[in-house]
Amino acid sequence: MPHISQNLPEDVHYLLVFDGGSKGNPGQGYGSYVLVRCDTGQQKLRRLQFGEKVTNNEAEYRTLIEGLRALLGIIREHGKDPRRYRLEVRGDSLLVVNQLTGAWKARDPRMRALRDEALALLRQFGAFRVRHHEREASVELFGH
Repeated sequence: MPHISQNLPEDVHYLLVFDGGSKGNPGQGYGSYVLVRCDTGQQKLRRLQFGEKVTNNEAEYRTLIEGLRALLGIIREHGKDPRRYRLEVRGDSLLVVNQLTGAWKARDPRMRALRDEALALLRQFGAFRVRHHEREASVELFGH
């Protein structure tokens, strides 16, 4: 299991790191994410398979969306309000990061729908930020 012990942000409650891709583009889609509770370092890793005819960018977004849904579910299972929590998201996809931050437009209707879904989930938290990290960080963490 990957382990994130360095570079944990001190000003957020949770860190979500995600990566997705496809074997062929489009092709067999896959992804991985890790949720980290920053105060304890507790981690949860999940690997996903999305089936055929998935592009790399779709897999990136779908992995992020699944991670956000999982975190919201965990928070709510404990009877807490997600608005009380701050989240940092990290990924190596410039497209996803720049579309979520508004630096790039989402012109493709499928990407726009995925971006809007991810933003709707992110906006359920009290605060969030989305950061790009280098591809090597994803490879080191997830092996893909």
